[in-house]
Order: sequence, then C-alpha cells, then structure tokens
Amino acid sequence: MTIDVARVIAQTRKLVEIESPSDDKAAVDRCSDALLELAAGLQPQLKRHRQKQHGDLLELRFGAKRKGRRPVVLLGHLDTVWPIGTLKTMPWRQTATHLYGPGVLDMKLGVAMALEALRATPLQHEVVLLLVSDEEIGSPVSRPVTEKIAQTAEAVFVLEPAQAPNWAYKTQRKGIGNYRVAVTGVSAHAGVDPEKGHSATLELSRQLLKIAELTDLKRGITLNAGVIGGGTKSNVIAAEAWAEIDLRIPTVRDGERIDRKLRALKAVDKACAVTVTGGINRPPMERSTGTVRLYRQAKKLAAGLGFSLDEAATGGGSDGNFTAPFAPTLDGMGAVGIGAHAVHEQIEIAHIAPRTELLAQMVASC
Repeated sequence: MTIDVARVIAQTRKLVEIESPSDDKAAVDRCSDALLELAAGLQPQLKRHRQKQHGDLLELRFGAKRKGRRPVVLLGHLDTVWPIGTLKTMPWRQTATHLYGPGVLDMKLGVAMALEALRATPLQHEVVLLLVSDEEIGSPVSRPVTEKIAQTAEAVFVLEPAQAPNWAYKTQRKGIGNYRVAVTGVSAHAGVDPEKGHSATLELSRQLLKIAELTDLKRGITLNAGVIGGGTKSNVIAAEAWAEIDLRIPTVRDGERIDRKLRALKAVDKACAVTVTGGINRPPMERSTGTVRLYRQAKKLAAGLGFSLDEAATGGGSDGNFTAPFAPTLDGMGAVGIGAHAVHEQIEIAHIAPRTELLAQMVASC
C-alpha cells in the first residue's frame, strides 16, 4: 500500500488555509467546498445536509453497498475553534518534521488522512465519510444526523487526534454534562435590615459544597463550578446567584445518578429557592466489547506495520460519544501531534504514512 504523504500535506494545507470557525457558516461552507474538490477524484455519492445557521454537513459515500454488509463510517469535523484572522498570527508552516497552523491537528490532517486512506484501499463494501460543521460547539445540529448514520454502521472510526503521550487510540471517553444552578433569595440592606434578607450568594455557597461532595476521583466522576456570579452591591444582601457546573462521568449509569442528585438539591435556607437546569450533553463513550474488538484488530495491524499501538481513556468528548451507543466506535484515528486549541498546535510528519495506512487497513478489514 502506497501512502502519498506529499499529497496528504498539500490537502491539509488547503484546508488549514481556509479558516472555518464553528460560528461562521460561510467560512465553514467554504472549507466544505474545498473538501469536495479534493474528494472529487474518488467520485463519492454526496448528500449535503444544508443548514441555516451553521455550516452544511457532508455525507460522502464510497464503494458499493453489499448485501448483509453494514457500512464503515469515518467521522470528522471541518470546524475549528480558531476565529477568522488567526492565520495572520499563526500561519501555516512546514518544517522537516512538523506541520503548524490553526486546525492542523484538530482535525484537518485527520480529514486529509481519511481521503488518502480511501484512495489507497480497494473498497469491498460501502464507506461513509461524515464531516460535520459544529463539533467544537457541542454538535447542536449535527448530532441527529450522526446518530442516525451510526445506527446503520458496522463500525465508526473517529478522526480525532491520537492520545498523547503514546499516540494511543481512544477506547473510552467520559460523558459531559452542563448545568446551571440558580438561587433566588430575598434582598435587604446589609447594614440597616440584615435580618430581613436571605442571601442567595450564601445559599449558593452551601449548594456548591454539596455539589463538590459528588466528585469521586477514584470512579472518574468530576464536577466543577467553573463560573459563578451573583449579587449587585456589597451592601445589598444578594437576591440572586448562580453557578455553571461542568460534569464528567465515565458511564451512563453514573450520569443518571449524578443528574438525579443535582436535580434533588434543596435550599438550606427555606426562604431561598434553588433551580437546576441543563443536563448531559454528550453521553459517555464506554469501553464496550465491540470497541475493544476494533482496538485489538488495530493493535495487530499496527504491529504488522512496525509500531505498537496503545489504548487510552480521556475526559474530553467528541462526536464518538454520540455514535458509541449505536455502533462499535474507535477514536483517535487521526493525526499525531500536540497543542489542540493552542497556539503551538502541530503534527509530526513522520506519523502520517503509518497512521494513514493503519486507517486504510482498518477500513478494509471491517
């Protein structure tokens, strides 16, 4: 199998130099148009899921349908966290060993790798390349499409970067919840009538202590009150206060249990009211038997290519969290590098050929 690294790099550069922040539909659509030009020689069947506020979603199908064979899905995204204009201060750059630029690691090289893998693989079954436009902001419009396609899949390979430091494939991701805890109290003059007030900020502090007790590091459950607010003046007993809570859970059962506990929070000061809104945004990608089977196959193929392949779990989420309940899902099958979402974002060129060949062999073996 021959992997054309120069072509992968050239295609990656084309995609990186078309900035595509999630909140700019026109920009993401320009990147999608460029991707379709790059894929044209592979003659995919295209379904473009048009969106009004977000970039369009691309569903490209390659190979022929086979009776009794479900398609393999390659899942990626074309949006990035970087705003328009980032290239002025963080331009595309190539050295003998590395590539740099906004979105090069997360995840435009991974998309170019997928195209090269499809070129290198004589397809004996159907393969779907699904590229969404809103992954970096929680996949608000693409999630239903992703889940629907996953329900018909033999396997899903997610083109997110490999996990540092061993460049592992990801067999488990934590689920993510976002909650807002709001407290309503009774305002009063802090100096003249303090006994008439019931402090929302004080009550919120009590609730945050309860929430902190739900963290269980041994089980991998974490809750973080990352943003808090409340009150108006130091001499006014606060009538309102709130906190935004990030929840990470390793299993669906853990998520259900913590969700119940959060919604059951009650005010200690009965003159205050506590309201909890939000919920689980991304379900956990659990280490299922199907995912383990895919990893073991990848590990075997990697050994044949001359390198070892580890597996890893991560607290971060991806669209693989959405597909895992429906189909065996293996994540981290894209680029090797560091600095996602950071100004030093970079990939290692030496890994492009072996990782792309491994991706191609995995597609062929399913």
